[in-house]
Amino acid sequence: MHIIIIGCGRVGARLASLLSSSGHSVVVIDKNPEAFERLEPSFKGKTIEGVGFDRKTLLDAGIEQADALAAVTNGDNSNVVVASIAAQDFHVPRVVARINDPVRAEIFPKLGITTISSTLWTSGRIFEYLISPELHNVFSVGSAGVQLYEFEVQPVLVDRNVKDLNVSNEIRVVAITREGVGFIPVLGSIFKRRDRVLVAVDTRSIDKLRAMLGLTN
Repeated sequence: MHIIIIGCGRVGARLASLLSSSGHSVVVIDKNPEAFERLEPSFKGKTIEGVGFDRKTLLDAGIEQADALAAVTNGDNSNVVVASIAAQDFHVPRVVARINDPVRAEIFPKLGITTISSTLWTSGRIFEYLISPELHNVFSVGSAGVQLYEFEVQPVLVDRNVKDLNVSNEIRVVAITREGVGFIPVLGSIFKRRDRVLVAVDTRSIDKLRAMLGLTN
C-alpha cells in the first residue's frame, strides 16, 4: 500500500515506522524538518517538508495513487481539512483524522470523516479501570461507538447459554477462549468457569453489560 502520513510527531513517527517496517510505501509530511529526526533509522519511506493541506505538497507525496492517508498533527482543524481533501477531492480509499477535542470527535464522523480521539479513548479507559477493572477494553471500533471487551466469566454466567448475554444491537458475544483454545460460539454454547469472553458492546450499553455480569456497584 502507498500511505501518506501528515504530521511527524510521536504518533506520526511511530505509525510511519510501523508501516515502513511492514513493507508499505510511506510518505511523511511535516512543516518542521526537524520533526523527521523522530523517525527510526530503519525507516525506508520518503519525507516531505510542507503543509499537509497544500495540494502541491499532497501531489508530490503521490496522493493520486495513495491507498490511505492519516492526518495526525496536533491541530484538529488541520487534520480535518487534510482528511476532507483526501477523501472528497482525491478519493483516497482509507482516510483517518486524529482529533483531540471530544466534541469534534463526535461531530465529524457524522460528516463522513473517520476520526480517532485519544482524549475520548484514554479518559474512557481510565474511567473503566477505576469503575470496573474486571472488564478489559481491547479495541474501539470507529470513533468509540462500539467497544470490544474481554473478561473472565463471572459466577453469574457459569453454565448459562451465550444467548443470555446477547442483547440485540447492544451486546454480542464474539469469541470464547477455553483452556487456551479460542472458538466462535453459537447461541447454544455454554459458558464454563475460567472462560475468557470477548464481546462487542455499544458504548451506550456498557452499564448494562456490567449489570449483566453482576459488576454493578
